[in-house]
Parts: sequence; C-alpha cells; structure tokens
Amino acid sequence: MEETNWIQYLSAIGSVATPVLVLILTGVGWKYRQSMERKIKIEEKLRDDRIDIYNKILEPFIILLMTEAAWNSDKKNRGKNKNDIGGALVLSLDYRKVSFKLSLIGSDSVVLAFNELFQYFYNQADAGATADEEKTRQMLILLGNFLLEIRKSMGNETTKIDSWGMLEWFITDARKYRED
Repeated sequence: MEETNWIQYLSAIGSVATPVLVLILTGVGWKYRQSMERKIKIEEKLRDDRIDIYNKILEPFIILLMTEAAWNSDKKNRGKNKNDIGGALVLSLDYRKVSFKLSLIGSDSVVLAFNELFQYFYNQADAGATADEEKTRQMLILLGNFLLEIRKSMGNETTKIDSWGMLEWFITDARKYRED
C-alpha cells in the first residue's frame, strides 16, 4: 500500500512539473531567439554603415595609388596633383571624423590593421624617410592586410586571397614587390 502512495506522489509531481518545465524552456528559447534576431538586425545596420566608412577611408589610397594616366583621364582632375589631393584628404578633418567612426564600428581586426598602417605612416613621417622599394613594399603589405581585413569583415571570413591578392588588381607592379 505504501508503494502505491509513493508512485502516486511521484506521478502527481511529474504531472505538475512537466508543464512548468515546458513553460520555462519555452521562455528561455523565446528569449534566446529574440536576442539572436536583435543581433542580426544590428549586424545588418552596421554592415551598411561599415561599407560607407570603408569607402571613405579607402578614397585617399585609391587616389594615391592610381596611375597618372587614369587620374588625368577624368577632366576634373587635369592639372591637379593626385598626391597633393590624396595627402590633403588624409589630413582633413573629415577624414579624421571617418577614422574615428571606423574605430567605433569597424571590426577589431579592421581597426587593428588600420592602426598598423597609420602607425607605419606616422613613423615614416617622424623619421623624415624617403621612399625606397623596401618601404614601399612594407606599406603595400600593410595596405593589403587592411583591405583583407575589410574583406573578411564583410562576410568573407574564409577567403583564400592573401594581402597581395588584394592589391594585384590595382597596383601594376604588385607582383614585383611581392617577389622582392
């Protein structure tokens, strides 16, 4: 008789505990889903902001690294020195503002690569260094790394392209610098 009561109590507890457990697990699952959906929405918004910031950050590099022929092919650029224009862009207040935004919303790896690139520029400026092939090669490596990190942050985490592969399409002698 005592065994029957014990089984009845266990059965009663199970009958009450099962719906409570299901309710708790449903609540936890709903909360997790909400959190994931929120994270996805934030990432989508950040993606658009990052694209805009990356484009603005890269503009001076595009100008500085384009050929003279390409620069002069645009009528509005004729008679203007691309190095002066690109350099002025990097030193402008607007570029500083965009750089600050990059530090806030860029991925860690993009910000670190950008920092490495600009620390290189600052060190070269402090040393009053003149450009030579090795310094150009080092700058290209840092720029390629920066571009590669941007690529990865835009969803290509498993890319097989290396930093030199990011440069070859717009640096005419990239392979020469790579091999040196």
